[in-house]
Amino acid sequence: MNKFAKNILSALLSVLAIIVVFGFLVNQAAPGAERVPVSEIVTDIQEDSIEKIVVSNNRIVATLNNGTEKLAEKEASQSFLDILQGYNVPAETIQELNIDISNNEGSRIATSILIQLVAPILLIGGLLWISVKQAQKGSAQAMMFGKSMARMTMPSKDKKKRLTFNDVAGLKEAKEELYEIVEFLKNPQKYTAIGAKIPKGVLLIGPPGTGKTLLARAVANEAEVPFFYTSGSEFVEMFVGVGASRIRDLFKTAEKNSPALIFIDELDAVGRSRGSGVGGGNDEREQTLNQILVEMDGFEPNKGLIILAATNRPDVLDRALMRPGRFDRQVTLDLPDIKEREQILHVHAKGKPIEKSVSIRKIAERTPGFSGADLQNLLNEAAIYAARQNKTSITELDILESIDKVLMGPERRSRVITDKEKSIVAYHEAGHAVAGHYLESSDPIQKVTIIARGQAGGYTLKLPSEDRRLHSRSEFEADMAVALGGYVAEELIFGEMTTGASNDIQKLTQIAEHYVRYYGMSELGPVHFADYPSNRTGETPNFSQKTLESVDTEVKKIIDKAYQTCKKTLVDNRKALDTLAQALIKLETIERDDFVAIMDGTYVFPEEEQEQTIQEQPSTELASSKTKKKPSKKK
Repeated sequence: MNKFAKNILSALLSVLAIIVVFGFLVNQAAPGAERVPVSEIVTDIQEDSIEKIVVSNNRIVATLNNGTEKLAEKEASQSFLDILQGYNVPAETIQELNIDISNNEGSRIATSILIQLVAPILLIGGLLWISVKQAQKGSAQAMMFGKSMARMTMPSKDKKKRLTFNDVAGLKEAKEELYEIVEFLKNPQKYTAIGAKIPKGVLLIGPPGTGKTLLARAVANEAEVPFFYTSGSEFVEMFVGVGASRIRDLFKTAEKNSPALIFIDELDAVGRSRGSGVGGGNDEREQTLNQILVEMDGFEPNKGLIILAATNRPDVLDRALMRPGRFDRQVTLDLPDIKEREQILHVHAKGKPIEKSVSIRKIAERTPGFSGADLQNLLNEAAIYAARQNKTSITELDILESIDKVLMGPERRSRVITDKEKSIVAYHEAGHAVAGHYLESSDPIQKVTIIARGQAGGYTLKLPSEDRRLHSRSEFEADMAVALGGYVAEELIFGEMTTGASNDIQKLTQIAEHYVRYYGMSELGPVHFADYPSNRTGETPNFSQKTLESVDTEVKKIIDKAYQTCKKTLVDNRKALDTLAQALIKLETIERDDFVAIMDGTYVFPEEEQEQTIQEQPSTELASSKTKKKPSKKK
C-alpha cells in the first residue's frame, strides 16, 4: 500500500508539472526578442524595415529585415490595426505588412483555470488520501502490536552453505544431546512407537561466546525444519499483556509450520523468578512468563514443536521453567579445553593465509579461558595486524601479538619512562619470572615483557601446559609466592617498594582469602565462611567476630609464608635475577625459549655474538693473507 501511495503522489506531481509547463509555453515570448515600446515598432513600419509581424493576444512580435526580433505589449481592449491608425500609418503601408494574428486566449484562460483551481484541488485531495492511508497503516500497526516479532528462517538448500554439526567445533557431549532432537524431528515414529516422548524444551547454559546460538541454528539445519529465532527482551513491553500476546502468536505461527524449532535467546530477560520484585510493580514480565509456561505444557499440548533457549544466568530462572514437561533437559556448554580450542582454531583458520610454520597447538596452549567467539576474534585481530604490516600471510608472531592485545590491550611504546623506572620494571617482572621458574608447583613462564600494555607497565605470562579443573594447596601457595615476586625483587634490589605491586598484592590477598574461607586449606580446617551481607549472594555470615579475627590472622600467616618462600627463591637465584633483568632492559620482550636459555645460562645476546664474529674475522683474514704469494717483479 505504501508503494501504491507513492505512485499516486508521483502521478499528481507529474500532472501539475505538465500544466505549469504548458502554461509557460503558451505564454512565453519568442526567445531572444528585445522588449520595446509599441511606438518603436510603428517607427520601424514607417521606415519599411519590418519583414513580419505576429500578433498573439496582447503581444506584438516584429521580425526586422536583418533577422532581429522586437517584442511589445498592447492593451487587451485595443487591436493592432487601431494602434497603427492611431499613429497615422498610411493604409497602403498597413496593407503591405505581413501580419499574422493568432488568438489563443481560450487556451490561456483554460490554463489559468487549471493552475489556479484544479491543481490545488488535486494536491489537497492527494495529500488527504495519503494521510488516510497512513492513518489506516498506523491502526494496522497498532493491531500488529501484539504480534510476534520472531524471525523465521528456512534451511539453506545449498548443503555447502548450510551450517551443520560438522561446522561446530568441540562441544561433543552437547551435540550428542541435541542429536536426539534432530532424530525426533526427522523420524518421530521411531520414538513414539516405543512410547518415548522427546523433551519439549532444551535449555542451553554456558558463558557468552560458547556457541549456544550457533548450535541451535545447526540443529534446525540438521533437522531441515523452519527455525524461529527471537530474544527474551522482545516480549517485555510497558503495556501488560503484550508479551503474552506475542507468545501466543509465536506458538500459533510455529504450529502452522510444524515440525519446527523455536529458539529464545537470553531467556533470563523474561524467565526470572516470579515474586522476586525484579522490575518494580510491572506485571508484564510475569504475565509473559505465565504464557510461556502454559504454551509449553498447557491443557492442549503442542505437536511437533521443540523449544530451545539459551542463557548464561540459570540461577535467576523461575523453578517452573525447569520442571519436566518444559525445559526438562539442560545442556551445559563449557569453555573449550585445549583440544577443543585447537579444533575451533582450525575451523576459523579456513580462508585465512596462515603460514604452514604456525603451530595451532601452541596457539591453543596460549589461550586458556578463550571462548569460541574469542578465538574467532583472535584470528581476525591477527589478520588485521598482518595487513597493517603489509604482509601477505599471517605468521605465528602476528597471532601471539594479537593474544597479548586481546588480553592486555595494545602496546604503549610511545610511553616515555626514565632509565630508573625501566630498571625497576625490569627487576619487578624478572622477580615474577624467576620465582615462577624455580618453584616446582608453578605454571611454566611463557613470556616476560616490560612493554606497557593497557594499565600495566609490563607483565609476566605463565600458563599451564594442560587444562586443569582442580587446584591443589601447593599450586595456590606457589601462585601467592609468584605474585610477590615483583614486590620482593624491588625490596631486594632497590631497598624499597613502589606502587607497581598494588595489583599483585590485591590478587595475592584474594587467593589467600579463598584459601582460608572457601577451600578449607588452612589450619582452621574444612570450614566455609560465608560472605558478608553486603555481597550480592545475600548469604548470612555463619561466624562470630572472634572467628573473623582468626580468619584475618590465618590469611596474614599464609601471606607471610609466601613472602618468605619468594624471598628465599630470589636470594638463592640472585644471578639469574640480575641476568634476566639486564636482558629485559636490552630486549624488552623475552619469549619462553629465550627465557629458558637465560635461566640455563646458555643464551647468547646478539651483541656478544656480533663481537665474537668481529674478533674471529681478522684472524681469518690474516691466515688467508699468509697463503697468498707475493707478486714477482719483472726485470
